Amino acid sequence: MPPQTQKIQHTFLKLLGGSDLSSRRLPLMTARTARPGPTLWLTACGHGDEVGGIVIVQEIFRRLRKNPLLRGVLCAFPLMNPIGFETISRQITLSKEDLNRSFPGDPAGSLGRRIAHRIFQYIRRTQPDLVLDLHNDWMHSIPYALLDTPPAGESRDGPWRKAADIARHTGFPVIIDPEVLHGTLSQSLLLQGVASLTLEIGGPYVISEENTDLGVRAIWQVMDRLGMVEPVEAPFEYPLPAFCRERNLRYHDRPYSSTSGIIRFLPRAGDIVEPRQPLARVYNAFGRLQETIRAAQTGIVLGHSDSSVTFPGLPVMAFGVAEG
Repeated sequence: MPPQTQKIQHTFLKLLGGSDLSSRRLPLMTARTARPGPTLWLTACGHGDEVGGIVIVQEIFRRLRKNPLLRGVLCAFPLMNPIGFETISRQITLSKEDLNRSFPGDPAGSLGRRIAHRIFQYIRRTQPDLVLDLHNDWMHSIPYALLDTPPAGESRDGPWRKAADIARHTGFPVIIDPEVLHGTLSQSLLLQGVASLTLEIGGPYVISEENTDLGVRAIWQVMDRLGMVEPVEAPFEYPLPAFCRERNLRYHDRPYSSTSGIIRFLPRAGDIVEPRQPLARVYNAFGRLQETIRAAQTGIVLGHSDSSVTFPGLPVMAFGVAEG
């Protein structure tokens, strides 16, 4: 397919006006072909401190200039929370709201719900086949594909099943969130029949070139799966043991700390842990051991908390564990 049949556009979606008559807008990127095919959406930086997805989207579009789409449409909101981004905040700074708990939104609601409604309705109008929502996890974490809990009554060919199939083609470990998180973009889309999943790609705050490359490779493989680009010659798979490659895993963040103190972590992100294996030791200000936190079951360490300070009842690590 010759490159000139692909059209790339950079534009904006207006959100609201400022008191100084300025206009708050969301950057919108689109690559469109004349040949019918899937509509794929990439969304990023719903949390303002999770900056990695912005660059992954930019690199995908840069790659398209040399390797254009074969068919379909690729759309992206690379920066969904510009207010939080400018202040390095997870939330929408002005209203202290979590944008990714505000979907599908409300045109007459709070600031966060109005922004969410504007984004959600724009995406829905394009009749997307798949939405990949890009996030960052703890600072020391491995990339993984995160699926919502399947909606009640999900059919064999429903949107969750489609998302689960796509997740396997990212090359990342596939994790199912056992908790229903209301108001997320992915969950809200699933409830309206749109296949959607979250990609957690490394840590927040600072761009990691390694994680950027992993994210681009994972998304390109999804585009290959959808028939939107030339087939990938050497499929990418994150280096993981068979325990993680052969099944979907369940997100697990127990055991919690039972004391206060200073954590010294033992296994690293990506390590496999076994039941009763020491995960971390907690010390008081004098260096006296308060407790040794041990693994509850076999799993892969997805990441550990961003702080070495803990209090009773706080999670210290997250794991992918076998379902059931």
